[in-house]
Amino acid sequence: MSEVKVNKISPRTNCGTVQLGDSGDTITIPAGVSITNSGTASGFGATGAVSWDTTVKTTTFTATAGEGYFVNTTGGVVTVNLPAGTAGAVVGIKDYAGTFDTNAVTVSPNGSDKIGGVADDATLETEGIAVTFVFVDSTQGWLVTDSGLQTELPTPQFITATGGTITTSGNFKIHTFTGPGTFTVSCAGNSSGSSTVDYMVVAGGGGGGGAKENRGAGGGGAGGWRASSGAASGCYTAGPGPLTSPVSALPVTATGYPITVGAGGSKSCGPPNQASQGGQSVFSSVTSAGGGGGQNSYCNPSFGGSAGSGGSGGGGGAGGTVAAGKGSGNTPPVSPPQGFDGGPTCSPGQTGPGRGGHGGGGAGGLGQDSQGPPSQGAKGGVGVTSCITTSPVGYAGGGGAGSGNPDCGGAGGGAPSPTAPAFGGGRGGGGPGSASPSQREGYDATTNTGGGGGGASGPTPGASNAGGGNGGSGIVVIRYKFQ
Repeated sequence: MSEVKVNKISPRTNCGTVQLGDSGDTITIPAGVSITNSGTASGFGATGAVSWDTTVKTTTFTATAGEGYFVNTTGGVVTVNLPAGTAGAVVGIKDYAGTFDTNAVTVSPNGSDKIGGVADDATLETEGIAVTFVFVDSTQGWLVTDSGLQTELPTPQFITATGGTITTSGNFKIHTFTGPGTFTVSCAGNSSGSSTVDYMVVAGGGGGGGAKENRGAGGGGAGGWRASSGAASGCYTAGPGPLTSPVSALPVTATGYPITVGAGGSKSCGPPNQASQGGQSVFSSVTSAGGGGGQNSYCNPSFGGSAGSGGSGGGGGAGGTVAAGKGSGNTPPVSPPQGFDGGPTCSPGQTGPGRGGHGGGGAGGLGQDSQGPPSQGAKGGVGVTSCITTSPVGYAGGGGAGSGNPDCGGAGGGAPSPTAPAFGGGRGGGGPGSASPSQREGYDATTNTGGGGGGASGPTPGASNAGGGNGGSGIVVIRYKFQ
C-alpha cells in the first residue's frame, strides 16, 4: 500500500474542487483520528442534524448554521440572531439552566427571513426546552422540527423536609413529633426519587375510670392508630399483630404541614367525676380520634355515666344496678378501623361486690371482659407494634381495668409482639385490701404511646373513692426516602 504524507491538499486552481477517490471507492478514517469542520458541511447525513457547541452562551450572539447552542439566561434575557437562511440550514437552542421561563430567549431571523411563515422575532420561554430550527424556503423560513423538555428525562429528586426530631435509618429519614410542630417540605421530590411519605398518627388515650366500694372501674380506651403500610420507605413492619396496614403513603407538596399531637385524657378522681377522652392527633389529611374514657364503677349515671367512645372505646365499670353501655371504638368511623370497642356492658348479673371492671379497647383488639365474682380487673385491648422508628415499639394499648377484690388490676393492653416493649395502656389499680387509696388507683399510660389509663380498683366500703390513671399522649411519625 502506497502512502502519501503532506500537510495540505489544495486544488490546482484557486477556488477549485478537491476530490477524494472515485465513485465506488471507500475512504477509511482510522480510530483515534479527529476531523474538525471550520466551514460549511453538506451531504453528511440527513438535513436537520446539528453539532452542539458546549461553550455556554450568556449574552446575545449570532448563530452559525449547523450548530446547536446551550443558552444560560440566569443573568438576563438573551437574543439569538439566526444566520441568513439557506435551504437545509439548521440551528439548535437548549435551555442550559432551566431559566427560560424567567428570562426568555428571543430568536431573531436574518433580514427578511421568516420563522414559521412570519417575518418577526420568536420567543422561547418554556423551562428546560430544547428546539431545532431548519430553514426550508422563503415562504415558511425557519421551522421547528424537534422540541423536547428536560422533564422528559427526569433525574431522581428526593423529599427534603424539616420538623420534629429527625433521625436516619439507611436511606430513610424519620421525623418524630411528640408535641405540636410543623413538617415543612422544601422539595417534594419526584417519582424517580421519592415523592410520598409513610406515617403513623396516634391520638391520646382516654383516662381510666374511678372506683367506689369494692367494684372495679373500666380502663381507658387507646387513642386512634392510623398508619400507612411502610412500603414507600423501607417496608418496615407496621400493623396490628402480624398484619400490615393496606393504606398507601401520602404524596406531599412543598409546603408546611401543621402537626397536632393529642394529649392523654384525664383520669376520673372517683365517682361522680368522669374520665375524659384523649386529644386527637393530625397530620395532613389524617386525623386519629382520642380514646374514650373508662367508666366509673357502679355503672350508675349518677356516678359518672357510660364509658366514652373514640379511637378505641373505654371499658365498662363493674357492679351497680343500672346497665350502662361500653365505649365504642373507631368513632368517627374510618377504614381500616383506628381502634376497637371497650369491654362489655355491665349487666344486672354483675351487680354484686367483688366485681372487676372491663378493659379499654386497643388499636389491635377489643377490651377484655371481667368474669367473677370475685374477679381481677380485665386486661385492656391489645395494641399495635410498629417499627417505623426502626426498633419495634407497642402503641395504643387499652387500659387495664380495676379489680373488685384483693387481686391486682388487669394489665394494660401493651404490644402484641413479644419483642416490643409493653408500652400502651396503664395497669389497673390494686384491690380493696390495699393500704391507701393511692395503691388502688389505676396506673398512668406511658407518654407518647396513645395508651388508655388504668381503671381504679374498688376500695372497701366506707373508704375514700379511688381514681383511675391518666391516658398516654399521642405521637406522630413521618418517614421517607431522602437519598
